[in-house]
Amino acid sequence: MDDVTVRRRLESMLSDLDRSIRTLLEDRPDEHSAADAGAELTATDRVQAMLDNANRQRSAVLSALKRLDEGTYGRCVDCGGPVPEGRLEARPEADRCVPCQSKAERRRR
Repeated sequence: MDDVTVRRRLESMLSDLDRSIRTLLEDRPDEHSAADAGAELTATDRVQAMLDNANRQRSAVLSALKRLDEGTYGRCVDCGGPVPEGRLEARPEADRCVPCQSKAERRRR
């Protein structure tokens, strides 16, 4: 995938994320309208979890755009090896090769 296509995809993702974040912030339920006490998560908790996820993904997209500007896009941030093209097709914001991503996920557990 060429840099122009990658940039367009990342910028489109960023725009979509910004729109989603704005909508979530505008439609955030107040604490008193949350689900009944028997519910596992209140509506507020669910919205906050979605906001947290969207903000993490937004940071990943911004980091990918920075790597693109620096000429390091498509290189693993841990080992420096190439990130497979198929992985970048599926997740343009990916910053690690599959083995390094697996290691990073195991460390988080």
